[in-house]
Amino acid sequence: MFLPTTKFLIADDMITMRKLVKKSLTDMGFSSFEEAADGNLAWLKLSEQPDIGFIVSDWNMPNSTGLDFLKRVRSDAKFKALPFLLLTAEAEGAQVKEALIAGVDGYVVKPYTTVSLKEQIEKIFKKRSAG
Repeated sequence: MFLPTTKFLIADDMITMRKLVKKSLTDMGFSSFEEAADGNLAWLKLSEQPDIGFIVSDWNMPNSTGLDFLKRVRSDAKFKALPFLLLTAEAEGAQVKEALIAGVDGYVVKPYTTVSLKEQIEKIFKKRSAG
């Protein structure tokens, strides 16, 4: 599993959802977090803090969506290898496929449980460890 010191960037336009994600990650043993209300702000946080080790992003956000943010992260050599998990209400097959093509590592549909989030994070870790 990722180290407990891994810094997570949580991007979601709803403060309540950011708090819920932070609570779930805290319950998993993580303790370092940054938050952003949209993809543009998340990009700024990422650019300013190169020690971010994992991104959890909503899809539907104003100004810059989670998918736009994902594409921006994957197109930058400094960040393209960062683990990126989309946490979203979007469950249509075409959208999931679009996210996979863009390079998402994992996809969790809201409403989610801490268990389902942890399973996805563990899957991402195993996939990256094997790679």
